[in-house]
Amino acid sequence: MPLVDQVQKDMVAAMKSREEARLSALRMIKAALMKLKVDSPQPIDEAAEMQVLKSLIKQRMDASEMFRKAGRTEQADKEDAERVLIESYLPAGASEQEIDAAIAEALSETGVTSLKQMGVVMKAVQAKLKGKTVQGKALSDKVRSRLQ
Repeated sequence: MPLVDQVQKDMVAAMKSREEARLSALRMIKAALMKLKVDSPQPIDEAAEMQVLKSLIKQRMDASEMFRKAGRTEQADKEDAERVLIESYLPAGASEQEIDAAIAEALSETGVTSLKQMGVVMKAVQAKLKGKTVQGKALSDKVRSRLQ
């Protein structure tokens, strides 16, 4: 089932159960997906949909951080709840062991030892973890620590 259809189905369920916060977040997800569909001349694939969801998650994380710095914890909690809902539509995340194994494999395959060539390792690791959800910043920090 396409992601837009799944979100629509969940929206109907949220409307029936009168979950306003969940419904608002689902509408935001659907709007972002529909905008992608309208803006893109060719049909959108699952990777493009996942990229939209990842950008929405990043927006929520940034907003939550800013609200916490400003002392608005109730608004930050709302952003965190939306982030958790969006994450539920992403594929399962990679475990710490999987990430560490992928980094070790990529380092041995590429033979990179310098921090200057970190991009090569990052590409290799992301290729190995394709189809799994991984936070780019956390992955970058792990690779950087292994190269130093």
